[in-house]
Amino acid sequence: MNVQTQNWVAVGVLEDIPRRGARCVSYGAMTIAVFRTENDRVFALEDKCPHRNGPLSQGIVHDGCVTCPLHNWVISLETGQAQGTDEGATASFPVKLEGGRILLSLGRA
Repeated sequence: MNVQTQNWVAVGVLEDIPRRGARCVSYGAMTIAVFRTENDRVFALEDKCPHRNGPLSQGIVHDGCVTCPLHNWVISLETGQAQGTDEGATASFPVKLEGGRILLSLGRA
């Protein structure tokens, strides 16, 4: 029986990220933005807006979303999907908190 498990990687602590802000981590050639909401929920998205590859990590975090700083597209932090009439998505990654540490899942081990 081949059992695969999540490959959880520690990427920092909750206090590393300001409320309603983001911090970036590198994964190969990809940059992943780790977001912290006002109520300390944590989400991770590829740091690339589906519209014109804008840096989502520099956007405004609000109401479970981030607004891209380039063209104001609103992206769900939970799913990576563009909201409203905009279409497209950016990659989202599972993330969890354990004792204040932020763990990011980067696929299967």
